[in-house]
Amino acid sequence: MTRYSKQTRILVAVDCIIFGFDGELLKLLLIQRGFEPEKNKWSLMGGFIEPNEGPEEAASRILKQLTGLEGVYMEQMDVFGEPKRDPIERTISITYFAFIDINKYEQQLSEEYHAEWFPLKKTPKLIFDHEAMVEMAKEKLKYKAALHPILFELLPEKFTIPQIQTLYENVYDTILDKRNFSRKLLSTGLLIRQNEKDKENSKKGAYFYRLDSSIYKDKFQAFLNFIPNPQALNS
Repeated sequence: MTRYSKQTRILVAVDCIIFGFDGELLKLLLIQRGFEPEKNKWSLMGGFIEPNEGPEEAASRILKQLTGLEGVYMEQMDVFGEPKRDPIERTISITYFAFIDINKYEQQLSEEYHAEWFPLKKTPKLIFDHEAMVEMAKEKLKYKAALHPILFELLPEKFTIPQIQTLYENVYDTILDKRNFSRKLLSTGLLIRQNEKDKENSKKGAYFYRLDSSIYKDKFQAFLNFIPNPQALNS
């Protein structure tokens, strides 16, 4: 087999930033690293790409291996390649971020690697440059959530408008005006109101809604500039 001469071999890895929402808090899924260096320290889900797979295949395989999760919405984010980011060998990492409904997948988590959810504002110290990855993912999440309805990936099949508002407030770290938020959300035409109400979280009860999946892709631009400036929704 012909090889390029005089070229240094570089390892390629993938790291997954997994966001989850439990109805109250936006959280980050972490594991305890199973080998040196930094063994037993908190880490994102990551591993090396095998010769016979692409980055996305590797991300899905590693996610299932380390957490038991599969069929999760994932999107490629960026590449981290600072020469000394891994103290053992030169390693480039392709990052992915994903969104899941915690309640849907909680029982599926693997115990072998001690996968655990942490509130996004109370995450422990992470290995290598993983904290920089998380910060970038948080900014990407804010940007994409203002343009597209991707945050519905974090919600259960049936949800209330207060639940969605709480999620958006978590993402943007702000308080949103209830009437303005509800009006703009319903104007997208993406929600179908159900006849039943959520009586657990309020005496009056809030109607449940479902995402209209039949027009979800066609109206993916319906959220364009949905939250161009979160502070403006408070005025």
